[in-house]
Amino acid sequence: MKDQPAIMVLLIEDNMEIAGIVSDYFELEGIECDHAYEGHSGLEFALSDRYDVIVLDLMLPNLDGIRICQELRDRGVDTPILMLTARDTLQDKIEGFNAGADDYLIKPFEMEELVLRTRVLSRRRSGEVRRITIADMQIDFANRTVQRSGQVIDLSPTNWILLEVLANNSPNVVSRDRLSMALWQGEPPDTDALKSNIYKLRCRIDKPFASSLIQTVPGQGLALRES
Repeated sequence: MKDQPAIMVLLIEDNMEIAGIVSDYFELEGIECDHAYEGHSGLEFALSDRYDVIVLDLMLPNLDGIRICQELRDRGVDTPILMLTARDTLQDKIEGFNAGADDYLIKPFEMEELVLRTRVLSRRRSGEVRRITIADMQIDFANRTVQRSGQVIDLSPTNWILLEVLANNSPNVVSRDRLSMALWQGEPPDTDALKSNIYKLRCRIDKPFASSLIQTVPGQGLALRES
């Protein structure tokens, strides 16, 4: 068993084979796990607000993952939600993030990655990475808001995904492959898709201001930091 702080997870998954594998692996990693196999019971468990992370399947009997996510956010439950699904289009991901999900993992997935993402999300709930200040920019992960020089910046869901990855790794460099994986978890829809999304983020974060925070490191990737 790994020497890590205890994490309490709610797994809402109707596939009993997957649920058993995930629960057993979590136990080996020192992560406690409750399991609900359908939507209504999953929502009832989640409303207890006793979990560090909710791992939520998208397709569920009685009440699907999107509706559960929306209901929890509408009721003020801020537990981080990791959504599991076999649906891998960008529109599916945008729908999930708009409903209030914090992360998205495509089936089939590696258990090591599930554990890693679960640990990262559990730290977010504890307040370790709820706010980040970089130069004159403030990022509030809890409320998903960004300000620069006191000016509120509106971001699209794809903008937010890229900014979150860059901010959580700042001032270190993030490879383009890693940014692409964060958006699509696989092949991008076309060869210029990542370049286009980075350009749009720069237009929001950097273009209206005197200095650029999104730095290109030739041959390595991008970094969010002062020049």
